Amino acid sequence: MNQAQFEARHAAEWRDFESWLDAPGARKEAAAGVNPRHWPHRYRAVAHHLALAHDRAYGPELVDRLQSLALRGHQALYGSRGNAMAAVIEFIGSGFPALVRRESTLILTAIALLFVPLLGLIAILLRWPDFVHYLASPEQLLQYEAMYAPANRALGPQHKAESQLAMFGYYIWNNVRIDFQCFAGGLLFGVGAIFFMIYNGLMIGAVAGHLTQLGYISTFWGFVAGHSSWELLGAAISGAAGLKIGWALIAPGPHTRMASLKIASRTAVRLLYGAAGMTTCAAFIEAFWSSLRNLPVELKVTVGIVFWALFLAYFLFAGRDRDAASHAD
Repeated sequence: MNQAQFEARHAAEWRDFESWLDAPGARKEAAAGVNPRHWPHRYRAVAHHLALAHDRAYGPELVDRLQSLALRGHQALYGSRGNAMAAVIEFIGSGFPALVRRESTLILTAIALLFVPLLGLIAILLRWPDFVHYLASPEQLLQYEAMYAPANRALGPQHKAESQLAMFGYYIWNNVRIDFQCFAGGLLFGVGAIFFMIYNGLMIGAVAGHLTQLGYISTFWGFVAGHSSWELLGAAISGAAGLKIGWALIAPGPHTRMASLKIASRTAVRLLYGAAGMTTCAAFIEAFWSSLRNLPVELKVTVGIVFWALFLAYFLFAGRDRDAASHAD
C-alpha cells in the first residue's frame, strides 16, 4: 500500500482521535460520540500506524503527525493518570512480540550469528577437547572449572559472593554490557554487532563444551538451564537491534544516512527495551535460582525447557491483533 492509499484509509480515524485530544478534559468522555473505553484501542491503532509509517519509509510530514498524535495520546491516556505501568504492560503483552515478528528476518539472522558458533563449538570440543586452548588460556579454564566445581556451595561466576543480591548486581552488569556491545556495534555499519554476537557465541560455546567434556553436567547445565532462554534470546534481540541500525547506514534508501538512522533507531531502541527487560529477568533467575545447589538438576532443566517453550509461544502468538491490523494495511 502506498502512502496516499494509507492516508486515505485512516485519515478519518486520525481526525477523530485528534478531535478527542483537542477536547477539554470534561468533554473527552463524550467526544465524537464514542464510548471512552474505546480510546485506548484508538491510541494503540495510531501507535501501530506510526510503526507502519516508519517501516515503510513514508514521508516525514506524515511520520511527524503520527508521532505527535501518539505522544499526545499517551499523555492523555496514561500520563495524566500517572499510569505509565499500563503502557509497559501493553508493550510486554502485545507490542514487543508483534515487533519481534515484524523484524523476524533480523531476529533470525542474529540468532544464527549467536547460536551457530555456540552449538558448533560445543560439538567440536566434544570431539576434539584440546581445541579449547585456541580460545582460552589455561588460567581462564581453571577459573571456569572453579566456578562450577561439584564441591561449591553456590554455582556461577559469583559463587564466592557474600549474598545473592551481590550476585544479582554482577549479573545485571554483565548482561547489560553484552547487550550494549551487540546493540552499539551496529553503528559500525553492523560490523560490530556481527562481531560481538559471533564472539559471545564462541566464548559461551567454549566454556560449555569444555565443562561438558570434563563431566560437569549437573553443575554447569543445571546452572545455565533456568536463565538461558532469557539471556541468550535477549542478547540475540539486542544484536538484531544493532543490525537494524547497521542496515539503515548501509542501505538508507531514499533518505540521507542520518534520516535513515533516525527512523531505524526508533524500532531498534524498542527492541533494546524488550531485550533489556529479558536480560534483567535473566540476572534475577541467575542469582536467586540458578546458583542454588539444593535443587535437583532435573527440576532446573525442566524449568529451563518450560521457559524456552513459553518464549516460543509468546513470540509466535502474543499480540496477534496487531498483526491482523498490519495485514489489513
